[in-house]
Amino acid sequence: MAVGARSGHGEPERRPGRTDEPSGEPSGGDVPQEARSQAAGPGQDATTVTSSEPPASEDGAGRGGSGGEGRGARRDEPKKQRSFWKELPLLIGIALVLALLIKTFLVQAFSIPSESMQNTLQRGDRVLVDKLTPWFGSKPERGEVVVFHDPGGWLGESPATDQGPVAGGVQKVLSFIGLMPSAEEKDLIKRVIAVGGDTVECKGNNEPVTVNGKALDEPYIFPGNTPCGDKPFGPIKVPKGRIWVMGDHRQDSLDSRYHQELDRFQGTVSEDEVVGRAIVVAWPINRWATLPVPGTFDQPGLSAAAAAAPPVFGLAGAVPLVLWRRRRTLRKAERSIVVVPAAKG
Repeated sequence: MAVGARSGHGEPERRPGRTDEPSGEPSGGDVPQEARSQAAGPGQDATTVTSSEPPASEDGAGRGGSGGEGRGARRDEPKKQRSFWKELPLLIGIALVLALLIKTFLVQAFSIPSESMQNTLQRGDRVLVDKLTPWFGSKPERGEVVVFHDPGGWLGESPATDQGPVAGGVQKVLSFIGLMPSAEEKDLIKRVIAVGGDTVECKGNNEPVTVNGKALDEPYIFPGNTPCGDKPFGPIKVPKGRIWVMGDHRQDSLDSRYHQELDRFQGTVSEDEVVGRAIVVAWPINRWATLPVPGTFDQPGLSAAAAAAPPVFGLAGAVPLVLWRRRRTLRKAERSIVVVPAAKG
């Protein structure tokens, strides 16, 4: 006997005692044939659509569902790599910024334009100049090879060259980031012979250069040259904050000797004009070499401050000693005083 009306139209009834379907939920067999036909869609067999969930769409998200499985599938897909041509401008920009930072704060390359520093440096050599240590208060020292701006009148007026707008613009950009020498800046390279407070002199006639009375042994001078060439000088007291510079090719270097009449500083160069110390010959490869300070500048007594140090330190040590002995004498005097009691009347 039937217990309820069914719209299955000939579908088999559920047999009593069947436990393969959960109670309270319609099974696939309870779905009307018309509903299953609509879910299957045209051209599909209704008996093949058995899931109650809507099918996944092309982008992986089910209709009316959360689409979690679709999103997970998209995350697993490998990302497309950016095109090399799209990354190239970024790489060039980073390289230019790094070059500018290195040129400004670390090292800068300079080209040697003359023979004034032979044989230490040859025309066309490229040297690397340390620009970092001056940021920490480092000052030029005797014997160092330094690059400095023209103090005024050393190089004279050079004729202007018309390179055209394109070539001129390219040179300005490359010189700004340190890849080319600037056409506007005028820099020189010489060796520091004396610093502020020193007295420097050269009497000529193959006499050596002296600093604070100490003769310099200069093996770096160009072969056949004399220590001060045909331009003896001094004695000159180098002002504080300035340096006396000379080229290693003494007969072919317009250095401090030849600019004593320009101003009241007698041919010395301000420390503020110094770009940095040349530390290495970087090009050409077969001339690679460091530029150390010659040993003659380390001789005892060369520094004016060092010459004054013994008296200063002697005085500084004598003052505490005198005070200590005076205090000791006073203590002994206090102990030797005998107190005599007053006589009773």
